[in-house]
Amino acid sequence: MNIQSLSARLAVAAAFAFGAGLSMNHAAAANPAYENPAKPALPPSNFTWDLSRTAMVVIDPQIDFMSAKGAGWPVFGESVTEQKLVPHLQQLFAASKKAGVVVAISPHYYYPHDHKWKFGAPAETYQHQFHLFDRKGALTLDGFRDSGADFMPEFKQYIEDGATVIAAPHKLYGPQSNDLMLQLRKQGIDKIILTGMASNLCVESHLREFLERGFEVAVVRDAVAGPKLPDGDGYLSALVNFRYIANAVYSTEEVLRQLEKK
Repeated sequence: MNIQSLSARLAVAAAFAFGAGLSMNHAAAANPAYENPAKPALPPSNFTWDLSRTAMVVIDPQIDFMSAKGAGWPVFGESVTEQKLVPHLQQLFAASKKAGVVVAISPHYYYPHDHKWKFGAPAETYQHQFHLFDRKGALTLDGFRDSGADFMPEFKQYIEDGATVIAAPHKLYGPQSNDLMLQLRKQGIDKIILTGMASNLCVESHLREFLERGFEVAVVRDAVAGPKLPDGDGYLSALVNFRYIANAVYSTEEVLRQLEKK
C-alpha cells in the first residue's frame, strides 16, 4: 500500500467520522450490531472472580490512539468516542487501584531502527507511515512528553504511581515481543481484565496469546475501541470474536461492581 492510497483512505475515514458526529454520547447504544444477541447459542461464561489473582491489562493507553490530538484519530476516533473509552478507563483505573488489583500497561513504541523494517502488513504500514508511537530511541525520553507515544494525561496519575507494571513495548499486535507475560506470572496472576486499543488488532492478539498460555481473560467491551474504515469496522469484528473465545465479555459497569466488592 503506498502513502497516497493510505492517505486517501484516511481522508475518507475522517470525513465519515465528522459526518457521523464524534460528540454523540449514545452512538454505541444506537448501533444494533453491537448489542448482545437476544438468544445466544453459546454457553454462558463460567469466569469466577478472585482479585488476588487478577490484573487489569491496559493496551496502548497512548495519545496517538485515544486523543483527538493523536495521529490515529481519523481511524480510531469514532469508536473511541462511541465506547466512551477514556472515561471508562478512568473509572477502571481508579477502581482497580482502590481494590489493590495489579495494573499492567502493554505500550506500543517505535524507535528509528523499527522504521528500517523491510516489509509490513497494511495496519503496521499505516502506523509507520503516519509515525504513530514514535520515540527518538529506546534509551532516551527526549521528546516523549506530550508526544503521540506518551500516555493519555487522564491516566498518568495511575500509570506513574510507582506501582503500575509498565511492560516493554510490543511491536506488532501481541505480547509475544515484550515481557508482559513474565511480569504477570511473577505477580502470581492468572486472570486478566483486558482493556485498551485496538480491538481487532492488539486487544484480540493479546487475548489469543493469553488464552493459549493458560490465563483466564475477561474483555471489557466498552473499554476497548477499534478502527473504522471502508475496509471494515474493527470494533464489530473483534466483538464477535470476543464472544466466541474470551472467558467472559463484560461492560465497565459489571467490572466496577466486582472491583467495588473488595
